[in-house]
Amino acid sequence: MVKKINIKPLFDNVLIKPLEAEAKTASGIILPDAAREKPQIGIIMAVGEGKIGPKGEKHPIAVKIGQKVMYKKWGGSEVKVGSEEWTMVGQEDILAVIS
Repeated sequence: MVKKINIKPLFDNVLIKPLEAEAKTASGIILPDAAREKPQIGIIMAVGEGKIGPKGEKHPIAVKIGQKVMYKKWGGSEVKVGSEEWTMVGQEDILAVIS
């Protein structure tokens, strides 16, 4: 379920709630929080209306709220939403939609 938030990204920015990083390795070793990698998969929580081109044409956002996506590991901005850390990225930083 996607919860209602009071953040509306501008232009082609997308707000993503990262999914939890894996707590243990494939071989069963439990990882402490400090050793976990930053997740690259998350749920889209809010999207902007799209980018405006140099001639005034509108380029719509290709993703929708609620979709699960893979995004670039480095980049974007950390955003505090309640007690959680979410990520604001540009649409070009989204690599794939996961079904």
